Amino acid sequence: MYVQRVDIQLDVTAPTSASLVMSSLPHSRVGSPAPNGPFLQFPKPFLHPNVSRLRSPAPSTESPHAQAINSVSPSPSQISEISRTSSPSTGNNGLLIGQEREVFRWSSLRSAGSHLYNQKPAKASSVLGDIIGGSPMVLAANGFICVGTDKGRIFVFDFKQSLKCICGSDSSGSILGPVSAVALSNDHTFVASGHTTGYIQLFNLKNPEVAARTVTPVTLAAITSGRQEGHLSGSRIISISFVAGRHTAVVSADEHGLSFYHSLGKVLFVDASDTIRIFGNYHGEDAPEASISGHPAGPLSQQNALNRTSFRRRRRPHNTILAMSTLPLGPLPHSTDAYQIAALLTPTKLVVVGLQPTPKTWLKIMRDEEQLSFPAYRRRGCLAWFPSVEDIFTEKLDKTMGKKNVKDGKRSQRTPTHPVLSYSWGSHVYLLRVHEQKIKQTVLNSRTGKTNEVEVGTLVFEEAGKWMMDDAVLAIQWLNVNQMAIFTASTLSIYDVHGMKIVEAVRFDSPSLVSPSLGSTGNGSVSYSDSVRDIAHSIRTYKGKLFLLGRQELLVGTLLSWADRILSFVEQGDFLSAIDLTRTYYTGEAPGNRNGLPEDPEERQIVIADKIHDLMVASSRYAFSEDRMTDGTHASLDGRGVDRTSLFEDLVATCARACIALDDFDFLFEELFQQYENAGIYRMFLHQLEPFVLNGSIPSVPPRITQRLVALHEEDGRPDLAERIIWHIEPSCLDINQAINLCRTHQLWDALVYVYTRALRDYVSPIIESLALIRSLQQNPAPTDTIIKNTYKIYSYLATVLCGKIYPSQEPMEPDEASFAKRDVYSFVFCGHSTVWPAEGGNLVLTSQDESGMEPTYPYARLLLRFDAESFLDCLDMAFEDSYLHDFPDMSRLMIVRILLDIMSSEDLSPSDATFMNIFIARNVPKYPHHIEVAPSILHNILIALATQPEVETREDRQLAAEYLLSVYTPHDGDRILQLFEDAGFYRILRSRYRHELRWGPLLTAFLHDPELRSSEIFSGLEEAIASSARDNKKQVPGDVINTLAISLDQLLLADVLATASLLDKHAPQLHETALQRPPLSDDRDQFVYLNHLIPDSEYDQYSTTPSPPTRINSRLRHHFVSLQCRFSPSSVISVLKRLQDGIDWPTALGICEEAGAYDAVIWALNYTGQPREALSKADTFEKQLTLDLARTLASPAPGSTESVNKYLNDLQAIGRRGISVCMEHSSSSSPAEVPLEDIWYQLLASQIHTVQTLSACCSTGKGSDAGLESEVLSTLRAIVQETFASLVSVSSTQAVSFPRLFKRLVDPAIHSGTTGILYAEFRTILTGMLESYRTDGDMLIISKHLIDRDVFDSVELYAKEKMRGWAPSCGVCSSCGRTLLPSQADVEGVQIRLSRTGTIYHLRCSALDS
Repeated sequence: MYVQRVDIQLDVTAPTSASLVMSSLPHSRVGSPAPNGPFLQFPKPFLHPNVSRLRSPAPSTESPHAQAINSVSPSPSQISEISRTSSPSTGNNGLLIGQEREVFRWSSLRSAGSHLYNQKPAKASSVLGDIIGGSPMVLAANGFICVGTDKGRIFVFDFKQSLKCICGSDSSGSILGPVSAVALSNDHTFVASGHTTGYIQLFNLKNPEVAARTVTPVTLAAITSGRQEGHLSGSRIISISFVAGRHTAVVSADEHGLSFYHSLGKVLFVDASDTIRIFGNYHGEDAPEASISGHPAGPLSQQNALNRTSFRRRRRPHNTILAMSTLPLGPLPHSTDAYQIAALLTPTKLVVVGLQPTPKTWLKIMRDEEQLSFPAYRRRGCLAWFPSVEDIFTEKLDKTMGKKNVKDGKRSQRTPTHPVLSYSWGSHVYLLRVHEQKIKQTVLNSRTGKTNEVEVGTLVFEEAGKWMMDDAVLAIQWLNVNQMAIFTASTLSIYDVHGMKIVEAVRFDSPSLVSPSLGSTGNGSVSYSDSVRDIAHSIRTYKGKLFLLGRQELLVGTLLSWADRILSFVEQGDFLSAIDLTRTYYTGEAPGNRNGLPEDPEERQIVIADKIHDLMVASSRYAFSEDRMTDGTHASLDGRGVDRTSLFEDLVATCARACIALDDFDFLFEELFQQYENAGIYRMFLHQLEPFVLNGSIPSVPPRITQRLVALHEEDGRPDLAERIIWHIEPSCLDINQAINLCRTHQLWDALVYVYTRALRDYVSPIIESLALIRSLQQNPAPTDTIIKNTYKIYSYLATVLCGKIYPSQEPMEPDEASFAKRDVYSFVFCGHSTVWPAEGGNLVLTSQDESGMEPTYPYARLLLRFDAESFLDCLDMAFEDSYLHDFPDMSRLMIVRILLDIMSSEDLSPSDATFMNIFIARNVPKYPHHIEVAPSILHNILIALATQPEVETREDRQLAAEYLLSVYTPHDGDRILQLFEDAGFYRILRSRYRHELRWGPLLTAFLHDPELRSSEIFSGLEEAIASSARDNKKQVPGDVINTLAISLDQLLLADVLATASLLDKHAPQLHETALQRPPLSDDRDQFVYLNHLIPDSEYDQYSTTPSPPTRINSRLRHHFVSLQCRFSPSSVISVLKRLQDGIDWPTALGICEEAGAYDAVIWALNYTGQPREALSKADTFEKQLTLDLARTLASPAPGSTESVNKYLNDLQAIGRRGISVCMEHSSSSSPAEVPLEDIWYQLLASQIHTVQTLSACCSTGKGSDAGLESEVLSTLRAIVQETFASLVSVSSTQAVSFPRLFKRLVDPAIHSGTTGILYAEFRTILTGMLESYRTDGDMLIISKHLIDRDVFDSVELYAKEKMRGWAPSCGVCSSCGRTLLPSQADVEGVQIRLSRTGTIYHLRCSALDS
């Protein structure tokens, strides 16, 4: 493996100063996980079937349901508590961040730091002769620890912190300047340094005082003349790296974005340096950025794998190189080593070049445009290579096959992994995997002219993953082949490449590390905020160790493995946390990294299992050690001698969880329990063990511990808790005698059944126990509720067992177990005589109350029937559905039915019990006709018994059973049976029979007499029956049906008046008059509702289904309805007359309306019949009469006169508006000559003016006492006249009406003799009001016009301003092609147009063609 152990000799033990750099993120504490598992449920005691299967279908209540018993979770340990939090960067569950768990173990290299830090002043060093080293600047750590300083020196330490050498001298350092980049060769013999002045030096560690090679910066003049290439003088070298395994070949990059390849060889002892620019441009140079010719080459798979943004060139400011690194050599050779690959990262792209065999650019990846939109992340980037190592699978194969290969003298070929490049832009991190692919190319031989196919290697890059951090990434380093250390400004995260997730994260203080660019902040070339984050040169990894170059100290950190974390708890004495943590590693739930553990779960569990056991043993020994038991921690203040600290309590819970994970409980129940028992605190052990038993995590407990656990609750007086233990424990673990005695003593029926059935496989003893309870109930007149509940549970038990399920959990039994249980239960319950149980050494089970009494036949089934026949038969009804009774030779459905008939024949059952037995047999005979064959005489007796039982509450159940029985049996005396059914109220059966025999009259009677039917069901049934009778009788309703309806009218009307009206109107309209004479419709209001339902489109008609118009009611009923309408809804009389116009006598109807005071209806009717003059004459007569009545009321006010006045006014308004309607109708007709329009308008106005004149004269006398009421009356009447005049004006353009002549006739004194003054006054008042009204309307029109004009002006002004904004085109066509800009309205969105500030407009596509 490439990752090896690095032994670093440390001179300190306490990593105290490491806290300056590393601290843990805040965390949230949670308790130890409660034992997992479902909560088991108990059913409630079976009291009585709420809905029996023998009952008829009805809305049923819920069946006996389960009662949840909340199990108690083990209390969380207060010493052993594992924090579980989530990573803030990835959100992965289980990531531990916090001080409670140590992720890295940091140590300060103080011996090495003594040479780097706390330097004496330069003057003191010169006097004392010490070396002036300077402050540390950059770090390299691979083979040696190399630290460059600001004095141009390089300190080289080994991993024992011994100073190997110091590269450089005081004189050279003053010239070269501070070291800004340092690198160590692959074989650890040469050190390369880059300086802030642009110099590059190469040191041989055998002779470190003098540089073996020196690359001096060049001048701009030398570059422009083409004589030299290299870094300009004063350019800070930001990165330097050795190429592959060479000593004299390095790649460097500076702060100005230039990168060079230096081959620093010698020829005949003379320097023969060769420098090639591989990336970047000199200032002012317009050449392409990289001087290496060629393009990114590779197969199509490479382009598909690197699907990034396009290679479009972007204009940008002066560029720089963010990071540069060459691919180092790994422990195994790889095909990519020959290419000498170097990766360069800029703010906009990643470039990968190969230096051999010829320099070539192999890959270029452009950065996403979205990432460049964040200025803070724009110049943040870093990269790191991980070389080829041995594949883990191959390594495992070598280990397993090693011995065989040694014997055979063979060695398996070691397969290397592909190198991986990790790089980041901002907060985005990417992985690239590179390998070589051979492709065949055809090569032309220039000498021979022949072509040959040769294999040519090409580099293929595949994207291996990408993710995003919460903040910009400042540095990336590989810890091993599967883990990377990713640094942000505040967090150090460990990323698992295989799992693609963050596995560790701790706080990280980036300003505490050295920044090599901090000195450049003085001249403004680098901002301070960017400089303090330039820490990539202060972070290095080597063989799993992490080296940090801090401002105060040099640190080395190790990522703790699983064993380290466990050992840290053990060293602190926290065994419980160690056990819990080891358990989580065993189950795969452990957070954080799993370094050192196999990936395969089975292999991992094999490694961890022994560790868990050893930790549990050590924990128990520590807890019960002599020192622990005798020191002060074991005493308590109350003097009980045993403390209840979390150590003793949580030791049980922690070991229990570990044993559950291991599925091995020997330690828990043998060693640990014995220690608690010896110490006298076994109750503590039992209390902590109980929650695991209740939630099912530990179902099997040794009997001796189970016995103690049950006795614990019994001693505490909590038998309910003891019952829970019995329920949740494996039956084989119980002390049977203890459990049975406990259940009997405390009447724990369910637990007793569980013990009998699951522990002893005895399914009969629970029945015997219940029979004993039944006998005790018969003898005890005042039983307790508990005894009653437990007694009724026998029926639930029988139903469950006979259906092949476990009581009371309802889980299915195994087939063999179910057959065994059913056989025993059937054999015992239906045994014909008393029997002994158990069969060997048992007692005789008796049922009689007297011990010396006579035992009846089938004693057990008889006793169960007598106690509750319905419940017992309900159980049998469910059991009959089971297939067991098909094959069991000793018991069948027929045998059970015969036994029941035999018991019923003894006549010692109550009538109710006999009824349920008949129901049971009647319902099951049709269900199983091939298995239950009963004689017809028995079926006949059962049918008669069902019909003759007097119990009303079981009538529906008996009827349903009779229906079942009639499906397979036809009685011979049908008429007698039908009479019995009629007496019993079996109307559903009767309806089916009558419908089958076409007896329609009795069928209607069966519908009407059935008390179970709702009114809607009655009428829908009657509708269907009557329609069927009419179809059977030549579409005529038979007379017997009519007679039945006539006889049942009272019942129908009491059920639903409207439904009765619809039914009669559809099938028997001749019964309408009879129905209206019946007592239910004696009230006029009810008659109105009845008739109104037959007239659609009425306000009272909400559910009418009567066809329109109504033709099924005679004229007398119509006239009667008109009179009722005038009384109860006079406003709708006209609409009713419209609906009834074809079937009424108009003089009679007019008389009815006039008598009832429906004056507007009379006027409408006369006009409708072609008598408009007579209609207006009637209106005049009505107005005069109402005027006189109104005048009398005003003249002699009395209590309630206001209501009378309002009524008169409403009538006058209705008459006036109806008169206006008549005049308007004839004024707008096409033949106005038929009716003299001027005469009818004069007649209407004269009558209205007369009314106003009369009442005005009456009010002017002052006899009335209410002036306000008089004023209201006059204003209302004048408004009527104004409304009439307004209507007249609207038709005054007609030549038939002359307004002046009409006005003259109205004011003619010859006509109105003696009232001229009053008449003129009234005309003046009316006309003035009309003019005021017109003036008001005119004012409103003027105001509206002004408002509209203002809105229009504002809109137009806004439109003009908007139109003036922007650049106006000079024409409406394209200036390039001359075509219309928008060919059609549909192409608006698809056409792109460009407009210049000069007014030139053209299509965007035409602009592209021109350019």
